[in-house]
Amino acid sequence: MNARPRTLIAAALVLGVASGPAAAHAAPAPAGTAAAASSAGPGRTIATPPDAAALARAIAGLGPEHGDATAALVRVSGTSGSWRGSSGVADIRTGRKALEQGRFRAGSVTKTFTAAVVLQLAAEGRVDLDRPVQEYLPGLLSPAFRPVTVRQLLDYTSGIRPADGPGDTFAGAYAHRFDLDDPRALIANAVAKGPEFDPGTRQHYLNIDYTVLGVLIEKVTGTSYERAVTSRILKPLGLRDTSLPARTQIRVPGPHNRGYQEVPTAGGGTRLVDVTEWGSSREWAAGDLISTTADLERFTLALFGGRVVPAAQLEEMFTVPGVTDFVTGAAADQTAGLKRFALPGGTVAWGKTGGRYGYNTAIGGTRDLSRTLVYSVNSTDAKGREMNPVALGIVMAAFAG
Repeated sequence: MNARPRTLIAAALVLGVASGPAAAHAAPAPAGTAAAASSAGPGRTIATPPDAAALARAIAGLGPEHGDATAALVRVSGTSGSWRGSSGVADIRTGRKALEQGRFRAGSVTKTFTAAVVLQLAAEGRVDLDRPVQEYLPGLLSPAFRPVTVRQLLDYTSGIRPADGPGDTFAGAYAHRFDLDDPRALIANAVAKGPEFDPGTRQHYLNIDYTVLGVLIEKVTGTSYERAVTSRILKPLGLRDTSLPARTQIRVPGPHNRGYQEVPTAGGGTRLVDVTEWGSSREWAAGDLISTTADLERFTLALFGGRVVPAAQLEEMFTVPGVTDFVTGAAADQTAGLKRFALPGGTVAWGKTGGRYGYNTAIGGTRDLSRTLVYSVNSTDAKGREMNPVALGIVMAAFAG
């Protein structure tokens, strides 16, 4: 594969990680004419088995001296075969081998679970996707906002600005890693800034939309967001190693590979800072899930196979709104909980990436399930603006053929 397709894939994937205030600082693109939402065709079926050699090369040699990642866990499956692999170390202090079934922070992959619950509620007639969220949650948005529908929250076209955070640097985030944030306080902070654009006219991928959806889930179900996801998805699918941590929880429960962030030292070198322990309250319904590659693969297969969300509502996950991206001006590519990826050779993949310090995660596949991919990469710069090279190599190897 030449450099240009590699660059396009990396750019497409990394946008799914930038969901906080950093993404909001870019200059908005000129307004364009909104087109109708579209549901893309199935794309190319991948009929060849996974390239085991290429996948093994993509994760070879990981550890504290690698520079980009200390560990990686990968599961590729589909109608033509499967591949499993792991590499690296569970922690750099002891050098123990990476745990293939280790748990990790899945970041924004959480949004796919949140969207699935909202779509379940829509299928049950308890939520109308075209109804303004102001009617479900009176007073949550100020009078400055035009009606924002539930669908516009799901596909990031609400126009709600991001909440203020501890800053765009690792040092700022690290200093506040154990802060307790209340979802409604975050929403109030964002709403006080006024709308960023009229609802339904642009797409801006931000966490705040899914924070609002988490509050909506609690209002409609009469239970906590965590209990709603657990009872509706985790338990029915038997995802025993997947959890949503309590607001005060800072540890990854059960066996796990530790996460690290590379930071510069005074002497001009770098060192790895352990970021495994981190608060879970700020990202909440937008990014707090803890899981394993096995559980996420099971979830992906069930979701794409229509066993999580009924067919009519599942179509929302494969429908891209016909608007432009607020930051880049390119055509939108985010859907309700997923994202469309156009890969070289005519392959269309749908999935979700996630980034928490120390951990990059992705789930996805072709819509016909001829190829699926789940990975967890212990990136040493998981929030970087460029896609992690190890993750990029995994994606290219997984969807080759």
